[in-house]
Amino acid sequence: MKQFVLMLALALPISLNATEPWIIAHRGASHDAPENTLPAFELAWKQGADAIEGDFHLTKDGQIICIHDFDTKRVAGSKRIVKDSTLEQLRSLDAGQWFKPEFKGTRLPAFAEVAATVPDGKKFYIEVKCGPEIVPVLLKDLIKTGLDADQIVIISFNASVIREMKKQAPGFKAYWLSSFEKKSPLVPSMEQVLTTLRDIKADGFSSKADNRIDEAFISGIHKEGFSYHCWTVDDPSIGKRFLGMGTQSITTNKPALMRRALQQ
Repeated sequence: MKQFVLMLALALPISLNATEPWIIAHRGASHDAPENTLPAFELAWKQGADAIEGDFHLTKDGQIICIHDFDTKRVAGSKRIVKDSTLEQLRSLDAGQWFKPEFKGTRLPAFAEVAATVPDGKKFYIEVKCGPEIVPVLLKDLIKTGLDADQIVIISFNASVIREMKKQAPGFKAYWLSSFEKKSPLVPSMEQVLTTLRDIKADGFSSKADNRIDEAFISGIHKEGFSYHCWTVDDPSIGKRFLGMGTQSITTNKPALMRRALQQ
């Protein structure tokens, strides 16, 4: 099965126009709809996003569900540990009422439901919030989506997830995520980032839009053959600054605002 998945990933058609930069909707249009839900993802496309980003965990029964936290307390009121719950148990919860009353009854979506919202020519950023145990299940589910290989980007703070994804299916893009410690200079440094990227065979690096990042940092990432991306940017002035320094995508909670600002 592993070899089949790998060969299929390599053989998937390449059809996207590689125009950059991309505006990525963080957990969907999460400023205007409850994060990581179908209303948020569907609204993101209406607001002109080039891609959606969602967070994914493996459930107790080996399914993949879209939620950021390791438990459901923040978005559903009652606390269930995601890895210790079944998909059915998690989907029985109301994940919209906390945001606004009109979203009452909104459910946590399964992976396939989120993937089904992705139009032709758009991208799907899949943030893995658990460990590499999700990779075999994720690859099987990706095959079922019918999406092209270049519509899919795997992202994770967990370097072992990226390493395992590139080992099993190198045809999919995979970016390592990292924020920076508050103290200066930047930790991890550019050299530390590059060492990790090489070790796990990542395609790129994505970081918080830290005000200490400069053009030299981003240029250094690019010079070594890796792409650079930033998050989570809701201030157009910050977005424009990072574009000027060479970021290849901007993740935002407000895709409509960012689209308008960058078109001016």
